[in-house]
Amino acid sequence: MSTKMMATMTLIMSTIMVMSSENWFSMWMGLEINMISFIPLMEEKKNYNSPQAKMTYFLIQSLGSILFIFTIITTPIMIINEKSMTSTMMIIITMSMMMKMGMAPMHMWFVNIMAKMSWSSCMMIMTWQKIAPMWIMTNFNQNSMVINMCATTSALMGAIGGLNQTSIKKIMAFSSVNHLGWMLMCLKYNNEMWMKYLMIYSVMIIMLTKMFDKNSINFINQMNMNLKTSMSKINIIIMMMSLGGLPPFLGFLPKWIVISTLMNEGSMTILMILLFSSMVTLFYYMRMSAPIMMSWKTMNKWNLNWIEMKTQNLIMLMMNLSLPMASMLSLI
Repeated sequence: MSTKMMATMTLIMSTIMVMSSENWFSMWMGLEINMISFIPLMEEKKNYNSPQAKMTYFLIQSLGSILFIFTIITTPIMIINEKSMTSTMMIIITMSMMMKMGMAPMHMWFVNIMAKMSWSSCMMIMTWQKIAPMWIMTNFNQNSMVINMCATTSALMGAIGGLNQTSIKKIMAFSSVNHLGWMLMCLKYNNEMWMKYLMIYSVMIIMLTKMFDKNSINFINQMNMNLKTSMSKINIIIMMMSLGGLPPFLGFLPKWIVISTLMNEGSMTILMILLFSSMVTLFYYMRMSAPIMMSWKTMNKWNLNWIEMKTQNLIMLMMNLSLPMASMLSLI
């Protein structure tokens, strides 16, 4: 327990170190500390896949860091054509950060280790671990062609990849890849916008992972079996719709901001690709919610006397419905 506490503290401090750095080298140092801090947090006693997940995570993160530090070190030497070298440097750094975050087309390691981790580790890797690489990517002038290509690839891969999955952890991993595509488009136009997107996305992911962890849900067929009361069923359905970005719920807000920005900038092709991918992700969220909707009143005998914390469910419900409530208040 004390080891995990120390690792968590170091993890937070390393991200702050990356965000407050003034040179590339200290950013790289912060990323390394971040990686070493996260590995002990992946430790689980009863999970035999845990060592494999840790090893995969270590190798991929190391490869990303090697690319990053190699680019930083070699740039001052290779000044044959300064302009082209600078753009090449930016592309390599972007690729290394994408590898660290698990963006398409370098996303399969992310999906595989998500399936081998606990829900609390999954929550960390989907939210907190995205901050440092995204921050590094905000620190240089983006090559718009590379960003557009990476964002659309991530959005499409994340949408299509989740279609044939039954493991909820894998579905959430592909969903995260899809959301990263949206976040990258935020980064292209406005540095503050991706932070807002990540904050709202993190709130939704924390609520969902807590719900899955509490009810021991790991596969689609457990969705209806393990949810005990009508309140928790309503909550899960609303959270799924919210994560898909369906208009009345909280998850629509960050997507709304991106859509309005892309429309103002005239990037209609990319916007159409992102919206199409969002529709596909919404389909697999609906597929997860369908068993609950279809057998609403069925309840297992052993669950009849089960008492649930209603306050927690109510808070989750209120948070997901905060967008329509705020809209109604603004109209008044």
